[in-house]
Amino acid sequence: MMMVGGPQDEISLGSTPPRLSKSKYLSGLQCQKRLYLEIHHPALATPPDASTRAILDMGTEVGEWARRRFDGGRLVQAGYRQTEAALTQTAALMTDHTVPAIFEAAIQADGVLIRVDVLERLSNGQPDQSTWRLVEVKSSTKVKDVHLDDLSLQRHVLLQAGIQVAACALMRINTGYVYAGGIVDLEQLFAIDDVSSLVEERQSKVNEKLAIMKSMLAGPTIPVVEPDDHCLVPYECPFWKHCTKDKPARWIFHLPGSKKLATDLVAQGIETIDEIPPQTRLTIVQRKVKDNLEWVSKDLSAQLRTVAFPVHHLDFETFNPAIPRYPRTRPYQSIPIQWSNHIEQVDGALVHHEFLHVEMNDPRRPLAEGLLKSLGEEGSICVYSPYEKSVIEQLAEALPELRVELRRLIKRIWDLHPIVKDHYYHPEFGGSFSLKEVLPAVVPSLRYDDLAIRAGGQAAAEYYRMVFVEMDWVERATIRESLLRYCERDTLAMVELRRALKEKSGHL
Repeated sequence: MMMVGGPQDEISLGSTPPRLSKSKYLSGLQCQKRLYLEIHHPALATPPDASTRAILDMGTEVGEWARRRFDGGRLVQAGYRQTEAALTQTAALMTDHTVPAIFEAAIQADGVLIRVDVLERLSNGQPDQSTWRLVEVKSSTKVKDVHLDDLSLQRHVLLQAGIQVAACALMRINTGYVYAGGIVDLEQLFAIDDVSSLVEERQSKVNEKLAIMKSMLAGPTIPVVEPDDHCLVPYECPFWKHCTKDKPARWIFHLPGSKKLATDLVAQGIETIDEIPPQTRLTIVQRKVKDNLEWVSKDLSAQLRTVAFPVHHLDFETFNPAIPRYPRTRPYQSIPIQWSNHIEQVDGALVHHEFLHVEMNDPRRPLAEGLLKSLGEEGSICVYSPYEKSVIEQLAEALPELRVELRRLIKRIWDLHPIVKDHYYHPEFGGSFSLKEVLPAVVPSLRYDDLAIRAGGQAAAEYYRMVFVEMDWVERATIRESLLRYCERDTLAMVELRRALKEKSGHL
């Protein structure tokens, strides 16, 4: 039995080495320290936020849909913690030659336990001599290196277990598919790429990499690995906050932009932003971060006065389902489902309009009709990114009968984001000009931390849950209210940000 001490303590290791898995192997490829902490100190990881959980949930849904492509396939029912049961069920299904495919097959060999998304039987030989195709299902739209590493480990384990693997494939989402309505065409929704040769090439190094990981895990101390840009590729490490908690507030890796510059500066012995040599070539934003001073452009006031009243402050919320829900839409297409509009009159009076579609049908036409009525024909449409413009353009393409009216709106768009970026900076921005970073620095009284929903990814996931999953009307009403308050906050933020910047520009 393994006794775990504090993070800096030595570890008493028993005779049984920790078992690896697909995810643990990929963690080890990214960083040995990450793998060690996942095995020995998992509580030090930062739990996934709501947006990350939404991505994981989408991946689970894609996996469930992918199984429908394999008629007659059977699912191993035992859960991920029921190892022995899963292994037993898998063995039984593999010897049953009437089963054409096994989902979540549990295979263990060489100290590694894997669960295979799809193990497809290609031919029936003598008992236990079938050949198989290994299929990894991803919600991704293209083949990535991390997918090939994943498959290479799985192929290694299957071969070590005596299973004949004839081919390896990645099953992914095909964004070229246009849903016509009715039954989803699974042949079109999913693309299956044969990556056998690429996987075999990588698999030749799996033995060596596993040996290094096992040796490292058997050691009594945490590997010493300095955090840098490798912590963010291919995914942000959940131990990032733990590994950087003792870094100075002005740590060099907090410099925005390419992390290669930070890595190069660290190699020169530079640890903080304040130590960056004067001759170092920096971007405009990086220079502002280094200077660490509040800065107001002499042109800020003139830029703010280019707005025309009444000023409409517009924000959309969208969701992008992997499995299309509405006719004439593609996988991951952004579908607007909500908007908020704070209208400021020349005397400062505010009126708020809002829309949220709560039915299962296509929201775009009622959303666009309500939007046109709210925005009218006069005044600037204040936004805080190019995104609102792109949403309106997509609506114009999808709704030809409203195309002319929607395109007229584009000429009235007034983007506050480049005005802030080019004419104002506050040290609390930390080099970021996102609304959620800018707002607390400029308008401290107005934040997002009092809201149930605080990010766009979370809003999209909650909308999907409200409309397509949740059956309890009380919970649906709660989600609806949370969505409305989140979108409302975004547009109120623009109102107050404009006012605060106007006041600062008046002090020049």
